[in-house]
Amino acid sequence: MSVTATRPPAAPAAKTGGPRRPRKVFSSDHRTVVSPHHLNTLWGRRIYWAVLVLVVVVFTLVFLFPLYWMVTGAMKTQEEFLRLPPTYFPSSVTLESYTQAWELMGLGKFLLNTFQYAFGALAFTLAFDVAAAYALSKLRPVFGNVVLLAMLSTLMIPPTVILLPAYLTVKDLPLLQLDLLNTPWAIWLPTVANGFTVFLLKRFFDGIPRELIEAAQIDGASAFRILRSVVLPISRPILGVVSILTVTNVWRDFVWPLLVLPDPERMTISVGIASLRFNMPQTTMTAALVIASIPTIVVFLAFQRHIMAGLTAGSLKG
Repeated sequence: MSVTATRPPAAPAAKTGGPRRPRKVFSSDHRTVVSPHHLNTLWGRRIYWAVLVLVVVVFTLVFLFPLYWMVTGAMKTQEEFLRLPPTYFPSSVTLESYTQAWELMGLGKFLLNTFQYAFGALAFTLAFDVAAAYALSKLRPVFGNVVLLAMLSTLMIPPTVILLPAYLTVKDLPLLQLDLLNTPWAIWLPTVANGFTVFLLKRFFDGIPRELIEAAQIDGASAFRILRSVVLPISRPILGVVSILTVTNVWRDFVWPLLVLPDPERMTISVGIASLRFNMPQTTMTAALVIASIPTIVVFLAFQRHIMAGLTAGSLKG
């Protein structure tokens, strides 16, 4: 007698319109305001891009509106400039204020002086601060960490606290007994003595692979040759950032040039405009401010591609 094994009836298959797709499991690591699930929906993407565009446009307008107001204000007549409520667009565009600012205020002389101070300070900064940062980073001198700590400690002191000691130092330079007032050295020397610049450069140099330095040493290159041929060519991003910071700091500084450059023939652009503000119409003063801000904008546009690369200084891995 044979026994036939029978299988239990299979459960009925679920009625679906096609093969079931695997459910997407979102990781719990996402801790953003908008979850990835909502971003995958049509309305989620629309809301996300609408909010993003709105925020970008609003912040752009907030930052650019003062610049726009300054440029267009210099194009108005004196009556329109003082009108209440103000007009956001000039009724009749005129460049007379710019011409008066250039001719009556002597902005050419002030700009030439400021160019001399700013780019002279940049040259000395790139020469001495780069050398100091390279020595602290790659040459590793004795008590190098102590020297770096002493430089960084100067950042804890507010600039107004050391204003008087710095002025007395420039007035009577120790050991040499020189009076540096009304000379470019009164601007150049304090600018070079910047602990933040040295620290910024050192952090970038620390990220340069040690193998590059050792390979150059094996080839017989000296320390100066390594700095010139190996370190500087790959340090353009941080040098661009340092250039922007140095030029803009000298260009916009007001209190220190006012103290050390009292001679009207040697004033910077900011001090020169402030000294003539009582004798000029407001539209002319506004035009002078526009002209004074153009060089810093040009410097920023020239080096802006290095800013993001320079902000990641020290992130290289050997």
